[in-house]
Amino acid sequence: MTREVSRPADNCPGNNIPEDDILAALWEQVPFPRLPADAPCEIKDLVIDVENPKRVYAIHHAFRRHDLQLLVEKFITQLRYGCGFSSCTTPSCFSCRKRLVGKAPIRRYNPTSARTLAVFLASQDDADSRLCPHLHPPTGPSDAVKPLIFGPRYTSRSNDATNPTYAGPGARTKPTKGSAGRVAPKGGQAKIAGNLSPTRTSRRRNSQDRSKHPEGGLTKNETSSPAGSPHGIRITEKSISKDYRSFAANVFGTVAFKMLEWLTPNNMEAMSEKVAAIGDSPNDAEGSRAIPSQSGDQSGRTSPTSTPSLPKSDNQVAIRDAPEAQRNSTTGHSPRSEATGFYQRAHPEHQSASTPNFQALPPPQRRNSSARIRTSSVSKPQAKVAPEPLIESIADETGPKSPSIHAPQPEKVSKGLVRPASTIARAPSPVMENEEGKHPEPMSPPSHGDEQFPQMDGAGGEETSSSAGTIRSLDTPDESQDTPVSSDKAELASELDIYLPQSLSRLNIQAINFICDILQEDATSERHLLEPPTISGSDRRSSSRLKSWKRKRKSQASYPQDLKLQWKLFAEQSIFHVLSDPQALLDSFTGSNGIIDSQTLWYCMLRLTRVAPSLVFDSLWIALAGLFAPPKALQSMRSPTSKMFPEPKKSFTNAEAASIMSVCFHALIAAAPLVTDPRRLNDMSRIRAHGLSLAGGGAVARQPISLCLQYEDAFTDDMALRLARRLLRVIPTRRHFDELIELDLDSEDGVKESDVIGILLSHLESPTQSALNFSKAERSMHEKRLPILLLDWARAVMLHEWEGKPEVSGDGPFGGALSLIAAMYQKRQSLLLGDVHFRAEYFGERLDPIQMPVSWLSFTSTKQKVHLLDYPYIFSPTSLVSYFRAINFSRMSRSYEESNSLEARIKAIIAHDSLVTETHQKNVLQDLLKVPSAKYLILDISRKNVLRDAFDQLWRRQERELLRPLKVHLGEDSGEEGFDSGGVQQEFFRLAIAEALNPDYGAFTIDERTRMTWFQPGSVQPEWKFELIGLLISLAIYNGLTLPITFPKALYRKILGEPVTELHHVADGWPDLANGLTNLLEWNEKDGSVEDVFVLTYEFSTSMLGQPVSREMDLSRRTSWPQFSSHPNSDPVSASNPSDAPLVTGDNRNAYVSDYIRYLTDVSIAPQFAAFARGFRTCLHPKSLQLLTPSLLQNIVEGTQEIDVAELRRAARYVGWDASHRTVRDFWSIVKRYDDRMRRKLLEFVTASDRVPVGGMANIQFVVQKNGEEEGEGGHLPTAYTCYGTLLLPEYRDKDVLRERLAMALENAQGFGFA
Repeated sequence: MTREVSRPADNCPGNNIPEDDILAALWEQVPFPRLPADAPCEIKDLVIDVENPKRVYAIHHAFRRHDLQLLVEKFITQLRYGCGFSSCTTPSCFSCRKRLVGKAPIRRYNPTSARTLAVFLASQDDADSRLCPHLHPPTGPSDAVKPLIFGPRYTSRSNDATNPTYAGPGARTKPTKGSAGRVAPKGGQAKIAGNLSPTRTSRRRNSQDRSKHPEGGLTKNETSSPAGSPHGIRITEKSISKDYRSFAANVFGTVAFKMLEWLTPNNMEAMSEKVAAIGDSPNDAEGSRAIPSQSGDQSGRTSPTSTPSLPKSDNQVAIRDAPEAQRNSTTGHSPRSEATGFYQRAHPEHQSASTPNFQALPPPQRRNSSARIRTSSVSKPQAKVAPEPLIESIADETGPKSPSIHAPQPEKVSKGLVRPASTIARAPSPVMENEEGKHPEPMSPPSHGDEQFPQMDGAGGEETSSSAGTIRSLDTPDESQDTPVSSDKAELASELDIYLPQSLSRLNIQAINFICDILQEDATSERHLLEPPTISGSDRRSSSRLKSWKRKRKSQASYPQDLKLQWKLFAEQSIFHVLSDPQALLDSFTGSNGIIDSQTLWYCMLRLTRVAPSLVFDSLWIALAGLFAPPKALQSMRSPTSKMFPEPKKSFTNAEAASIMSVCFHALIAAAPLVTDPRRLNDMSRIRAHGLSLAGGGAVARQPISLCLQYEDAFTDDMALRLARRLLRVIPTRRHFDELIELDLDSEDGVKESDVIGILLSHLESPTQSALNFSKAERSMHEKRLPILLLDWARAVMLHEWEGKPEVSGDGPFGGALSLIAAMYQKRQSLLLGDVHFRAEYFGERLDPIQMPVSWLSFTSTKQKVHLLDYPYIFSPTSLVSYFRAINFSRMSRSYEESNSLEARIKAIIAHDSLVTETHQKNVLQDLLKVPSAKYLILDISRKNVLRDAFDQLWRRQERELLRPLKVHLGEDSGEEGFDSGGVQQEFFRLAIAEALNPDYGAFTIDERTRMTWFQPGSVQPEWKFELIGLLISLAIYNGLTLPITFPKALYRKILGEPVTELHHVADGWPDLANGLTNLLEWNEKDGSVEDVFVLTYEFSTSMLGQPVSREMDLSRRTSWPQFSSHPNSDPVSASNPSDAPLVTGDNRNAYVSDYIRYLTDVSIAPQFAAFARGFRTCLHPKSLQLLTPSLLQNIVEGTQEIDVAELRRAARYVGWDASHRTVRDFWSIVKRYDDRMRRKLLEFVTASDRVPVGGMANIQFVVQKNGEEEGEGGHLPTAYTCYGTLLLPEYRDKDVLRERLAMALENAQGFGFA
């Protein structure tokens, strides 16, 4: 059950028990963890007393179980019966289902199916939101208990003496006259019956009776009953017809399955009332054969759970049999410790055979425990631990209890903690003393109800009175009493302090190693599926500066079982107490310099998750609840947002929240299998990114099945996933708090806190020295493991939460995972991550590649809803290119359909039978609508003036024209007959771009080494030409064509709006410059000063049409680069070159490098690039460019220049022959020996482009078709259909002829016959 907020109390049976009453009852029942006597002295300084019942792990576990049962009951009612509201909209409510089906028949869930679904719904995050708001909680027992018949069990004395029988689940025995009793807490302790096992308690009671009276007789204090008297409660079930051949009837009709419905909170209360009614009524409704036994009076009434039922009045006191402790004559520790009772509950066969009775404490001396039960999580530190008392060996199995009841004991019984009556055995005080061997008569209950039942303070959750007497505590004296507290009471209260639950106040490396070693040595650790199962040997680490802790063991004999159980209880309590408290987490894992180093923290979590993973994950999940409390600035009374948070809660700063989140993330990372090979770690991350449990081959790397299953066990663990979901939900919550603080104008704190993710990632990327002894290889592996597994957990939550739609929640776990991935992507270099680590191919493989990106264009992301394409780096490059082209194709299709529709309307207007009859008007109307109704963008280009014709026909074109499909008529004026199906377009753009980028025109420059093109600073060409060149490139991209150009990656970064500030941003375009600037930055001035060795001035210099032009770089003023003037009398631009620019020194060299890159890529070419970018974005949707990275955009524009013949051969297809034909084998043998130039010519000859498109050879259509046979040395040359990527290859006589004819065709290929 994972809820963020608590549910309101329900006024229905089983649900209206005050929380404080439940805590008080559990405080008396659960075993108390105590530090065992053989603990090392060093650990005692960390031990504290736990005074808050909610901070005791056993109470917390039982309370949550009880709460879950109540929630399951509500869901069962909702599923089976509904709310009764005619307009219900809750999908799981029966009333909503009934409304949706209308008059059609509908079948209810059976009890088993309803319970299965209810358990699933109750175990989800924020389960309360799934409850129907109109639901009425169940007001009575379910139908499952209706067939049960309750009645007294009649047995004769002779049968009792010879054949003692089991009395049934509701059996009750009359308490002895001198036996100790317990008063039921006020508010109805019986109503927590759903938390206890009735059959186990009943069996314990009856087996205990049989062990005390083997002959079946009565005790000396019991009175004889006549033959045939009632001897307990008999529960039977009405006989029903059942098909014994049916498997379902035999399985679901068993008592084991039926008990799932019987033993629910509501049913237990109803059964308890029936049992009580049988005891109260002298004549049973079913017809009793004899007078009921005296055990049915108001002093001995019990429910089938052996827990007292709710008293009908304040004067009624429910007393049950008190447990009896076995006497121990030794003065040292008993072989059984405080945990023995808890152990005996699971193993009742280890009980003692006989136990003496204790005397009941008189009501006037019951203890006020208000000082013992507190809801505050702050525990009182304990500098020294008092010496351990003598522990009595006991017979009952209810475990060590709260010291709330004190009973006088015979003098032979030594002092110690007695279970299960929650009493401390000690010599009776003079007030309580009676004659030895005599039992005091039961005293009449007090007249005041407040003194009779324990009361819990509603605000503080503190118990104000115990259930057996009125013993005042020294910490909280009773103000209603005028007399001072007696010395006996003071002594008694001080002795009670020794028996409070104990825990460690914080954890350190020594304590974690010590606790985990004990649980592993004693074999008491939790069973789990994580790998490795234990941490020992070479995997164990310790600090060389600190001494390891060891238990005090004087003998080599086997360690006692009871001490193992004591250590288990204490270890679990310590882990829960520290990890579930946010402040204790900060105290344990942070210091003066912040949180401890990442590798040490990971090791601590690795050890804890291998001994108690469920406890660790659940405790951390509880601790994260504190991070949802708003900061103090929002809780201030002066803040307008204070009304949103009416209850002030303890808040944490973003730095503290990041530290707590870091602990939780390290726990999740530690849960993953311990992989020490980086390659295997990356492969497993890729497998998980595809949503696979096992690698099935193909593009995903194969890994051992055992490792894949270990990953599956770790990343599908329910407790770990629950922790991960809440952890990621913290991220958007904290960011919302930051936004509210920014909007709060009255905020006193003017300093803005850092983002919580930024603080978290700074801890992960900071390489601090580890406090433990790790090798260099281990530290390097940890730096790689941490971010990769962090991304794996984020993806695991995304896959778990995804509903199959591209629109996802932005303020839930999914949104938090996306925010974390986005922040890590920004810091991927410092985290040693590549682009491939962020991909989650699972989503791209399951989303519509056409409809999804098109719908994204009109989607507006909010804080509540975001789109997956807002985070394009989680998709593969192939998917992104597919989405980008789908958007372009969608716009092209829409433009084509609009033109086609308009053309049909025009034809209807100019038809002979139309309303427009005048021919002139028809012609005018047709001329006016000629452009809007054109289906294609048609360009008529001559080979002599390719660029001029293109500029003339593209100038002032409307956007709707440019978005239509492109058709090019190239060279038709000279007789070419090309039919444009793609090849003519490719040829046109190749010729046009080659002419536009020619350096002779003065618009661009080409680097002699890299052959990369860049803008000419201060170009003489007008800006509109740069805009048209950008439009040409945009038109080619829009129509899915690659271009034979090479721009540096800095251009694509600027187009996408990314900064160009680093040396690696310009290294591909200007490698010599990048090397020189790198040497400048890395120069050691011990070998000479920078100004003497490099002799550089603080200015940017370039050549403009043969003239050297330089300008001093100054950040203080915005400078523009000089442009050539068309005025004949203007001064040359070189006249303004600075003559006294300052030198570059060791102090300003970093600024010099940054300024030089800025002038090179921005200032010097600003007007030219601005015009080029306008044209480039003309045909492309601005949002579609957000899908691309600079590298991906470069591949889309330029393709790939490297041609792999082996890949081309694998992608090739054949028509007229197959790959084994001699000519085909000769062809590939010749092509394999071609150099890069000839390979590009071949690819251009067949596909009209010498570049490989993005996606590789798989996206190329390369067909080798047989084109007849050539016997002689001459014959036809090879030809090609460039539009269809088909090479028409004749079958030549031999290989030499093929080589000659193919080379001739490639060297002289120009023009089109049929393209």
